[in-house]
Amino acid sequence: MSPHDPDGVAAASPVGRLAATVDRLRREVMAAQVEADGRALVELAKGILVERLGCGPSEAAQQLSELAGQAGLSPLEFAVDVINQAAKDRVSEVTEAFLAAVTRADDPSEQSAAVRLRAAESGALAAAHDTQAVADSLLQHALGPLGAVAVAIWAAGPDGSLTLAGSAGFSPGEAERWRYVPPEVATVARGALTEGTTQWFESLSLIGLPTIGRQMHPDGGRAAVPAGHAGRVNGILEIAWPAPLAQQPPAVVRQVEALAELCAHTLQAYAHVKGPAQETPVLLPDVSELMDLTDGLHDPALVLVPHVDTAGKLVDFRIQHVNNRFLDPAGRPRAVVNGALLLEAYPMTAGGGDLFQRIERVHATGEPFRARRMSLTALVGEVPLAAVADVSISRHGSCVLLIWRIEDEAARLASLLQNAQRLGRIGGFEEDLLTGETTWNGQLFTLYGRPESSPPVPLEDLAAHTHPDDAVVVGRLLRTLLHRRRPASAAFRLQRPDGVTRHMRIVAEPVLDTDDRLVAVRGAYQDISAQHWTEVALAATRDQLAQSEQHASERSRLALQLQHAIMPPAWAPLEAPGLQVAVRYRPAEEEHLVGGDWYDAVVLPSGLVMLCVGDVAGHGIEAATSMVVLRNALRGLAVTGAGPGQLLSWLNIVAHHLTGSITATAVCGLYDPARHTLRWARAGHLPPVLVRDAQAAPLPLLRGMLLGAVPETVYEEEEVQLAAEDTLLMYTDGLIERRDRSVEESLTQLLVQARTVPPTLDQQLDRLLTYSRSDTDDDTCIVGIRVH
Repeated sequence: MSPHDPDGVAAASPVGRLAATVDRLRREVMAAQVEADGRALVELAKGILVERLGCGPSEAAQQLSELAGQAGLSPLEFAVDVINQAAKDRVSEVTEAFLAAVTRADDPSEQSAAVRLRAAESGALAAAHDTQAVADSLLQHALGPLGAVAVAIWAAGPDGSLTLAGSAGFSPGEAERWRYVPPEVATVARGALTEGTTQWFESLSLIGLPTIGRQMHPDGGRAAVPAGHAGRVNGILEIAWPAPLAQQPPAVVRQVEALAELCAHTLQAYAHVKGPAQETPVLLPDVSELMDLTDGLHDPALVLVPHVDTAGKLVDFRIQHVNNRFLDPAGRPRAVVNGALLLEAYPMTAGGGDLFQRIERVHATGEPFRARRMSLTALVGEVPLAAVADVSISRHGSCVLLIWRIEDEAARLASLLQNAQRLGRIGGFEEDLLTGETTWNGQLFTLYGRPESSPPVPLEDLAAHTHPDDAVVVGRLLRTLLHRRRPASAAFRLQRPDGVTRHMRIVAEPVLDTDDRLVAVRGAYQDISAQHWTEVALAATRDQLAQSEQHASERSRLALQLQHAIMPPAWAPLEAPGLQVAVRYRPAEEEHLVGGDWYDAVVLPSGLVMLCVGDVAGHGIEAATSMVVLRNALRGLAVTGAGPGQLLSWLNIVAHHLTGSITATAVCGLYDPARHTLRWARAGHLPPVLVRDAQAAPLPLLRGMLLGAVPETVYEEEEVQLAAEDTLLMYTDGLIERRDRSVEESLTQLLVQARTVPPTLDQQLDRLLTYSRSDTDDDTCIVGIRVH
């Protein structure tokens, strides 16, 4: 061949072929540059539509295509018209921003939000297969001007894991450490993937979640934005700021979400090619492979593919395939369900069970979902038919695999029965009297302590396995069943082969045929050992309680008898010149609360009248006997002629040394009929109340410690001059004491009641007892005197 190229090189020679190849590649490069320039213009027009219409990049692209078709122009020609129209207002500014975006100028401060978005989108589309280049472009053109210092693009795996597909601003070592985040690990990006919404964090120090680059800026702000399309979240765009982040204006929020949508398209391509941090490509099964997989499953399975509207929004799922094991809850054949939309075939999935929402979430996030005993409802002829099933939902590529295992009612009831027998320690049996065959369930072998491989024990051999003392009971059971042909039950002691004796109950019934012939016996054994020993323990406890009650009753009876012997309910009138004396004693409402309250009124040999009341601490026979000791001791000491203070000092020694260190309170007074005076002292007791001229007031509070507290002490005494018609009241705390009030409040109530003076002293004491508001169920003593 003779043709030569212009340089004189033969085209057929190796050098000629190389020159032709270089020329061809040069032309292809030039064509690619022209195409890139045209694409940049188209992307700039899309940016103008985003700014003017307030929509996202994908919606702007669709709007540009539709408008170009309506105008009869190519997308590039229509994009030029859009740019020229927008340039009428700010030609120089837009041109400068566009050139800065194309040439990646170092100073992007003059760029508007829309131009920054377009520059970033142009870079992303130019390197759609390279997520690392996309991350660099986003940080340089769009996020850097917003103050961000780093960006991470996470790819969401089918199992809910996160893979770092690209990053910018983070060190290579940090990016390598965060190359892969397993499922269920809580991070900033995980929060956005789980919630499905943009997460803004003012400062990492306020949340405590781990994330990439946390050590670089521990107080910096973060944003995590789901990157999704058509209802599916492909990954997360995470943005880092060096300082705490203030609330962002809506324009910035929209720009960030638009950038996340760009990342979604990039991540779709990333899922099918080798990523920067992956050693092998990620291969996702297509629909046909998933269909083949489901046909090998033993459970009903549906392959669902997303169904989107014209705007690319997910509205439903189409049932692409149902496997051979498919079982419709409503009983419909496979052909009716296969190929239908999910909400058309199962409209109730959008109801209370939230099944459709679960499928949407799995499709969006890739995190599988499993639930036991979930309700499935299908409408057949407007009639809802419900079923219970175990449900599994998982994402495989762009498809969703839905598996359900409808619960078998018979198997569920059998399981319930088996668990009930195990918990109740019940074993069933049936014995065929015609063939001699005996059938046991597994629980009965356990109760007998025998392996399931051993033969069951027939009823006629039951006596050989029971305690000898129970042979009569077993014989009566067999006669009732086999001869009288009536149901029977019996309790006996089973002697097992392992030497353990268990208390058992057997309940059985005869089975008769149509000719009233006995053909079988069926029944159940129950291990009642725990119940038996519980009843034995309860019986022993009842006996102990009965003995304790009898002993307590006897002690209370003795204490009450002792108390009545010392202070009889019927008090004989006291003979004293110019003085009326009355006493009242009200025992406790409960006999076991017999206490140590006591009183005394006696005319001494000197002519003085001794009046006293006291209260021994405690209840029961100990308190009653101590009361007797103190009361008799005070009577004996009073004949010495000593004053009330000295008498209480001696009585304190008695209480401390001679009665087992008991404690008590008391008030003691000596009334002189000739002088109408009362000398008195108190030992930790409430002071007497003086009623004069329709007024009631307590006597001054004298110093005096309760009896028995210390070995020796001195009691202060005082003399009170009484006038005619004066009334003096001594009482124990059972008259006024209340659980919900202080002693001062209760004493005030007593003074109000004491102001009313009936004609006789007896009536006055009865009135005080009647209107007493005490609620302690304690016994009460009152001693009253009235001067004539």
